[in-house]
Amino acid sequence: MDTLPLLRDTLNSRWDKYKSELKTCRREFSEEAVHDFRVAARRLLSLLDLLREILQDPGIKKARRVMKDQLDQLDELRNTQVLLADLSESIADTPMLRSFQEYLQKKERKLLRTTRKEIKSMQTASVAKRIKKLDQAIGDFNQENLDIGLFSVVDEVFAIVMQRYALVDPSQPSTIHRVRLAFKKFRYMVEVIHPILPDFPADQLKRMHDYQTSMGDIQDMEVALLYLSAFNEIAPASYDPDPALSHYQKRHQIAISNYIEDKGGVITFWRSAPDQSFQQEKRK
Repeated sequence: MDTLPLLRDTLNSRWDKYKSELKTCRREFSEEAVHDFRVAARRLLSLLDLLREILQDPGIKKARRVMKDQLDQLDELRNTQVLLADLSESIADTPMLRSFQEYLQKKERKLLRTTRKEIKSMQTASVAKRIKKLDQAIGDFNQENLDIGLFSVVDEVFAIVMQRYALVDPSQPSTIHRVRLAFKKFRYMVEVIHPILPDFPADQLKRMHDYQTSMGDIQDMEVALLYLSAFNEIAPASYDPDPALSHYQKRHQIAISNYIEDKGGVITFWRSAPDQSFQQEKRK
């Protein structure tokens, strides 16, 4: 597939998906609707990041800020719901977390009220104008320069992934978090351009998702520990915080160990340098 139609089709389809999910979220507000809107916004944002580097359009920065702010408004609700979903599957085996679960449920109810209002007030006019201009700008771009620019941008993002990967220290979870942020950006870019990649493996997007999830599991446990600390400050004097704290600390360490065991898989997702072949080409 040629790059120009790929980018224009992706831009318009992701913009349409974003608008559709926002409309659904406003009409039928639910956990699933919020999740789908977050995914649509995240994918559109990643495309804007890619186009900003290629087209050097300063106007993209403003549209990107609008969307980033929208996603930031949903982070706390997302974190709370992830922890509640996790608790719903394990509460029978961990009754000492019942009080924490009730605290999170109360927190979720409050966040749902504020998030509903925030979603209804979200503005998209400035983003819509930028999307229209980007569509025109892509159409005017030179095909050859576009191809070179795309691969160059992803090469640079993957280089950042590998730089941070080289600094991973299991005793410092923040080093893994830095890899996760860079890898997320890389993964979303590959999602955009994979139709033009040579011999792209059918299972690679799933493997990349799983790799990111393994780092996300660590982050989720760190959020759990943060929220648990906040709960401990207001818990009744009769509450013993140690069992719950021990539970999440143990799971945090397990998540780190799981990632460290398979972290080397990152090298299979892209070429090691711009003048090198992709892994799938080497296997031919």
